[in-house]
Amino acid sequence: MNTRQAKGQAAEQMAADYLQRQGLKLIERNFRVKGGEIDLVCRDGKTTVFVEVRLRSRGDFGGAAASITPTKQARLILAARHWLARHGESPCRFDCVLFDGAETQHIEWLRNAFSAD
Repeated sequence: MNTRQAKGQAAEQMAADYLQRQGLKLIERNFRVKGGEIDLVCRDGKTTVFVEVRLRSRGDFGGAAASITPTKQARLILAARHWLARHGESPCRFDCVLFDGAETQHIEWLRNAFSAD
């Protein structure tokens, strides 16, 4: 595992811990299908929450939020549809947990960051 992967895994763990402290239940990590991946799948009541975790050490290209492009969103939606097909349909939403800059202690949680519509 390289340094970038290790930092990414650490950010995903911090995000999972944070979301669980906020009352979400972690269901699955790193769900992968051809063409897409979901970092965290959580449950918030009866709602399935698909979470993208983004860590950007520099803001040269707009930071963590700007890195979730329409192409990235389409890949997340594709993976979410596969997850729901395997586990049963339910209300769902797409959240993002963002870490910008070297300070990873600051967590920004964007609920309903985008939709599948």
